[in-house]
Amino acid sequence: MPQRGSPALRRRRLGLELRRLRESLNMTGDEVSSRLEWSTAKVSRIETARTLAKEADVEALIELYEVDEPLQAILVALRHDAAQKGWWEKYRSSVPDDYITLIGMEAEATVVRNWEPQIVPGLLQTEDYVRSVAQANQHASQVPPSWLRDRVEIRMARQRTLLHSSDPLTFMSVFHESVLRNQYGDARVMRDQFVHLIEVSRLEHVEMRILPQAVPPPVSTGAFLHLAFPDFPDVVYMESLFGGRFVEEAEMVYGYELAFGHLMECALDEVASQELIKQTIDYWNR
Repeated sequence: MPQRGSPALRRRRLGLELRRLRESLNMTGDEVSSRLEWSTAKVSRIETARTLAKEADVEALIELYEVDEPLQAILVALRHDAAQKGWWEKYRSSVPDDYITLIGMEAEATVVRNWEPQIVPGLLQTEDYVRSVAQANQHASQVPPSWLRDRVEIRMARQRTLLHSSDPLTFMSVFHESVLRNQYGDARVMRDQFVHLIEVSRLEHVEMRILPQAVPPPVSTGAFLHLAFPDFPDVVYMESLFGGRFVEEAEMVYGYELAFGHLMECALDEVASQELIKQTIDYWNR
């Protein structure tokens, strides 16, 4: 089973820590680059995680900043972990770069909040449903069949890693009632999907609610994921057909957190949501 933990986020943490150390000494990037005979751009790339610092670079910065031994060990460990490759890297040629980044961030998240207006939340989908959605989107995206297989594999690996491991994250989802009738695949695929939803909703770390058809959508936005981390600023991921984009500006991220909270308030509670899904299973049993 794939393991949790993200080299990409380790690289960000390393960069943030190095920047904090520089600023604590009231040094500018120009001063650091001059002392180490680097380009100013190199200092910026390391601190913003656009590039991974070499071991020698980290050692040079440790010496320049006169870092104490306990923190030295932390920085060296961060650099080592940041150099590792996540299980998702082998799929890089099959999916957009933004999606690869998302998978890496999910691996470090402790809480993920997901609003889905059109389909079952990705982390709750069955393999057949994943495949049916991918095939339906293929007509627009025109991706090769091999990419479709990879994307199905990725989705299932994400579920195993994030929800069914010994260290799962907390997953909170709201999806629109219309999702229950939006057909992907045949009736069996739909029925099995909703049976699966009932099963997974019993997990203590999964909360699933449905926004009823009768309630006007309280937010006018497409699907999004709000990721929370133990020691890193929250991030929002906006999904689209050909990839996605990240929202990292604090005020905007907070706005999405409020929006998700409003969706939760307007949605059915967990028990009522499960009852509605059970009724839907009867519908797809026809």
